[in-house]
Amino acid sequence: MEVTRRKSPVSTPGPQEPRRSLTLRDVSEASGVSEMTVSRVLRNRGDVSASTRARVLEAAKHLGYVPNKIAGALASQRVNLVAVIIPSLSNLVFPEVLGGISEELDDTGLQPVVGVTNYSPEREETVLYEMLSWRPSGVIIAGLEHTPAARAMLQNAGIPIVEIMDVDGEAVDAVVGISHHRAGAEMARRIAAAGYRRIGFLGTKMPDDHRARKRLEGFEAGLAEAGIALADREFYSGGSALLKGREMTQAILTRSPDLDFLYYSNDMIGAGGLLYCLDKGIDVPGRLGLAGFNGVELLDGLPRRLATMDACRREIGQRAAAIIAGRSTTGLVGGARIELTPVLQPGDTIRPA
Repeated sequence: MEVTRRKSPVSTPGPQEPRRSLTLRDVSEASGVSEMTVSRVLRNRGDVSASTRARVLEAAKHLGYVPNKIAGALASQRVNLVAVIIPSLSNLVFPEVLGGISEELDDTGLQPVVGVTNYSPEREETVLYEMLSWRPSGVIIAGLEHTPAARAMLQNAGIPIVEIMDVDGEAVDAVVGISHHRAGAEMARRIAAAGYRRIGFLGTKMPDDHRARKRLEGFEAGLAEAGIALADREFYSGGSALLKGREMTQAILTRSPDLDFLYYSNDMIGAGGLLYCLDKGIDVPGRLGLAGFNGVELLDGLPRRLATMDACRREIGQRAAAIIAGRSTTGLVGGARIELTPVLQPGDTIRPA
């Protein structure tokens, strides 16, 4: 039997307000049915009408409520797990971030558990829901862009949340990263100072990789300061690989053979582009300059050092984990904002300014 009750407003706390975990009562008040009915709906048990089920599920999603999968006496407690949600394991950036997290948590009794979203907002929402249902002690999640449902879950989890890799936007709680907009602008200024004028941009996972998008925006702004407009761009919706970098470089140079600089969204495709240019006998950096982003160790094995920018990956992981473990050097947990400064490494593929 369904029991209907009067709805009461339930507010969603802001990032700096004290937060608590949501309960069945919150969903009950928001949906106007009893806690027993809410429980039956969320456990997919009992005789509940389709309209009531839909109302309960919509209220739970709007609030960001996540059922607790820990049974019995442990139901009100947290486990010693830290949910780490990243977009990719194939991207060489994130294993180093994970290394920093694991290193920092090594003697804390906390264990990182990793979920991968493949740059999909819907997948992120699903992974976050499942991880929060096991009541972790904290969440470290890449990026600042989330679906409304995912953001509601983060805001109402009642645990430390650290968004990483990016500071260009509004954080749910704590944030550790770099400004990708500033990183793109700095690279543009260095390229313009070296005398390059016909510049192309190549990016993968576009437009889902928000950090690459922000670097491109900053890059175009930096070029505009020197009176330069981006001459061409080549996007690929799939992942990064050396072969894809070669293919994208061939495509953009075939279409725009007068380009004199190529800026890649990451080092992997940039390395593929460098190998393509060397194979074709293109003078790098005289005829054509190249630059990537991230500063991954892969570049150490190339015939020529690709220009790049160190994205502070391991330190980002360490600083985020320190916040979760309650030993941040800032003395803050909730609301901490740590912006690191990447270092431009000109390598051998940009002419001297």
